[in-house]
Order: sequence, then C-alpha cells, then structure tokens
Amino acid sequence: MSESTSMDRVLTTLQHREPDRVPLFLLPTIHGALHLGLPIREYFSRAEHVAEGQLRMRARYGHDCLYGFFYAAAEVEAWGAEVVFAEDGPPTTGEPFLRSRAAVATLSVPDVERTPCLARVLRAISLMKEKVGTDAPIIGVAMSPFSLPVMQMGFAQYLDLMLEEPELFDRLMKVNEEFCAAWANAQLQAGATAICYFDPVSSTTIIPPELYLRHGQPVATRTIARIHGPTATHFASGRCLPIVDAVVRTGTAVVGVGSLEDFAAAKAACRGKVTVLGNLPGIQMTHWTTAQAEDTVRQCMAAAAPGGGFILSDGHGELPLQVADETLLAIAAAVREWGRYPVHAGVARA
Repeated sequence: MSESTSMDRVLTTLQHREPDRVPLFLLPTIHGALHLGLPIREYFSRAEHVAEGQLRMRARYGHDCLYGFFYAAAEVEAWGAEVVFAEDGPPTTGEPFLRSRAAVATLSVPDVERTPCLARVLRAISLMKEKVGTDAPIIGVAMSPFSLPVMQMGFAQYLDLMLEEPELFDRLMKVNEEFCAAWANAQLQAGATAICYFDPVSSTTIIPPELYLRHGQPVATRTIARIHGPTATHFASGRCLPIVDAVVRTGTAVVGVGSLEDFAAAKAACRGKVTVLGNLPGIQMTHWTTAQAEDTVRQCMAAAAPGGGFILSDGHGELPLQVADETLLAIAAAVREWGRYPVHAGVARA
C-alpha cells in the first residue's frame, strides 16, 4: 500500500480517525532565509523567496504542510505601521500606529489585495499552491480582531479601551473583524487550505476566562463564521484549557495547545470535538539534543495520538531561528518512528 499524502493524513486526522501516522506541522518561517542564504529582510521582500524557502524546508524535513505566514507585524504594516527587522529573529512592529484611543473612530480597513506587504503573502501562497496542488495543506494566518489591537495601539491602551470605552471598543472590533475576514478569505482564494486564527490575548495566561466569554469568544464566533474555510485557533503559547469548551463553540476545527498545558488533559478535553495541535516547546528546542527531541516526540504521541484528532507541532506557531537543523531532522525522524498508528496511550509504538 502506498503512503498517504500529507493532505490525506491531515483530513483523516481532522475526522478524528487514525491515518497512517500522526501529521507533523513544523511551521518554520525565518528558517527559510537560512536555506536560501539570505538576510531576513531580503528573504521576506519577495514572495518567490518565501515560497521557495517553504518548499525546500518541506522537502528536507518531510513535514505535512506549507506555511503561508511571513511575520505578524505585516498585519499592522498594512495600516502604515513601522516594521523592525532583526538579524536573528522575526520582524516585529515598532511604535503603535494608533497614538490615541480617539483615533479608533477614524480607522478604515486597508485593501488587502492592493497592500504590498499583504500582496506578497498572497503571491507566495499562490506559488506554493502551483507546486503542491492538493498533496499538502497550505496554512494561512490571520490575527484575531481581539488580539490585533495589541500591535495597533499597545497593550495598556487597548485594555483601557476595552474596559473603559465600550463604544470605541465595539467600533475597533467591527473594523478589525472586517479586516480579518477579508484577509483570511483572500488567502483562501490564493490557495490556502485553512486559516490559523491567532488569538493570544484570549488566552487565560493574559485575560481571565470571564473576559474571554464577554469579548473574545463573541468576536471569534462572528469572525470565524465569515471565513470561507476551516480555521485553527491558536493562542501562541498561552493557556487555553479553562476556556476550551467555549473555544469549541466558536466553530473552529483545531485548537493549538502550548507547552505549558497538560497535553493529555488537552486531548481529553478536545476529543471528538476539535483536533489538537501542539505542543513542542520552541524555546527549549533551541538547546535540545537529538535524544531529547525523540523523547519529547514520544511523550507527545503517547499523550495525544490515540484515536486521531492530533497534529504534532510547535506550541507557539513559529519556530525560533536558533532551533538547529539537526533538531528538526530528529523531530521528523521521531514522528516517522513513533507516530505510526496504532499508537497506544502511555507508550508510543516501536
């Protein structure tokens, strides 16, 4: 029997059935610059670079998706914000472009297909789609309307707005929901298979569950309903177990779980409802030996693989550049060894 394609493997997993092996989403981004021998700024300056980087990394590590994500700051760069490039890490946003709460009243949605930084992402997704067709999923990324304001106006000012000025908060959510839906759907139209809905502010690491229920969940429910494809809700290392039932009710298909969570408990909470994605610890991976990589993969398999509904991935949504090539190869090899079904709870198959 021939081996399943990555797309077959992922679709079977999403149906809460067991494919030939656990799918692996490594989600490397800036590592593509290393593979092409380019500085990070130059790498992200052309869609062709990113598409080629993603294709080369998948060929080398054998993981089960391509990642359309460039860098988070692109979503505020689209509104005119400054982006700061580093030599050894992801680009970040500079000073918030919304300098006052009152500026929210005049905010308007950028045209996602005519904004250069976003158009490059759409072009990269299109190029990847031309190469892989339906053999592997392509994952697009859209920042949650509820989390985007941290980059738009800064954390303190956003929390003040949320708690003290409900009318302006509602107006900001309306504009951001419009942007998020348009941006997600443009990526799907370009060839993305699914959208990772990044929502770190909704994590219980950042806000209490009652604030998520009051604001984050309604925003997610409205926005996900407007996205014309499956979504994976990711909290970028933040905890989500206390709110997982509410997250399921937003209509998302996948929940990203960080390495701070009890992974077996997360799988139990999501079993049969949503697929669990996670939860390799990206920061710790920067100093792993190959033996540590294999051991951690085995632990993840034992905790979450039985019954399907599990994708092994980094628990943050972006790998640090300092994670070594040898570590990524060791993770991929361990998945091929220990992720073959059937995988039994408590012990991975030899």
